[in-house]
Amino acid sequence: MCGHKKVNPFRLASFLTSANKISQLPPDEGLEVAFAGRSNAGKSSALNALTDQRSLARTSKTPGRTQLINFFTIDEQRRLVDLPGYGYAKVPEAIKRHWQQVLAEYLQVRTCLRGLVLLMDIRHPLKEFDRQMLDWCASREMPVHILLTKADKLNRGPAGSALQQVRKALKTEYPQATVQLFSSLDKQGLEQAQEQLARWLEM
Repeated sequence: MCGHKKVNPFRLASFLTSANKISQLPPDEGLEVAFAGRSNAGKSSALNALTDQRSLARTSKTPGRTQLINFFTIDEQRRLVDLPGYGYAKVPEAIKRHWQQVLAEYLQVRTCLRGLVLLMDIRHPLKEFDRQMLDWCASREMPVHILLTKADKLNRGPAGSALQQVRKALKTEYPQATVQLFSSLDKQGLEQAQEQLARWLEM
């Protein structure tokens, strides 16, 4: 290995726009990778770690603050998309229904979407919302890469066995999905996740 570190192309990510409904999305061209996860899965922290930026995605002490689809541009052809945190936020039922509809439609109609990064707290994987996202992606034959976040909260043994359990479930139910351990805090699995993004975005 050479001594110099590889330059992280995701450091170029910058905020492009937010959308509250499908009609507000930027043009459906180029390549996009979307991030989804329950509101307390550490999605904003993961986006910040992957892009090596402290506050690209706003982290909040109150889970579920992301109520919009947020687009971040890397270059003219490539974007990262932060989908609304889901499942934990104390928001009115009507707003939840609206978001469910917008999420489902985004995943179904967006032709430039190359893959979905699904974040799950390693201590609570494959909850109902996670399975719903996996079902939507399966119906579109959309590849999914799962980050089991907060892996630093478990010792290596339990973390490894959590990974194996999820891998086993995916093999039978969602063969289009891959999974890895991830921690924004100690940067565990960071390069592996960046490599997956780069493959989807053809970088």
